[in-house]
Amino acid sequence: MEYLIGVGLAVVVCAFAMLVGFDRDRVFYPTLVAVIATYYILFAVMGSSTPALVLESLIAGAFFALAVAGFKKNLWLIVAALAGHGVFDFFHHLFIQNPGVPVWWPGFCLSFDVLAGGFLAMLLRRRSGFASKV
Repeated sequence: MEYLIGVGLAVVVCAFAMLVGFDRDRVFYPTLVAVIATYYILFAVMGSSTPALVLESLIAGAFFALAVAGFKKNLWLIVAALAGHGVFDFFHHLFIQNPGVPVWWPGFCLSFDVLAGGFLAMLLRRRSGFASKV
């Protein structure tokens, strides 16, 4: 069920952004990456785990750096960040023990991230000149 909700929410968020014009600005999807990267930090705080908080913060920092690089240079880096975070969600539990992560979160976030990345890839292919900073 979490996969369906993740897909559904990604469709709603991306379609809404397209309909109202949020995605016409280069900053929308990089901001989405930055926000997505912070959830595991929140879960570490909720789970009262300092080791998880440190590791999650380091990983979020890497995604923040990727969001900035993608915004400044090329939005295809944001596609990679979204898809990469989806893959990270799938393997997260193997590397970091974060007691605050809800059981349903990895499936939800994986499906949201991958679909949002695919949606951005579709936009980039259709909108020439949008991917690279002018």
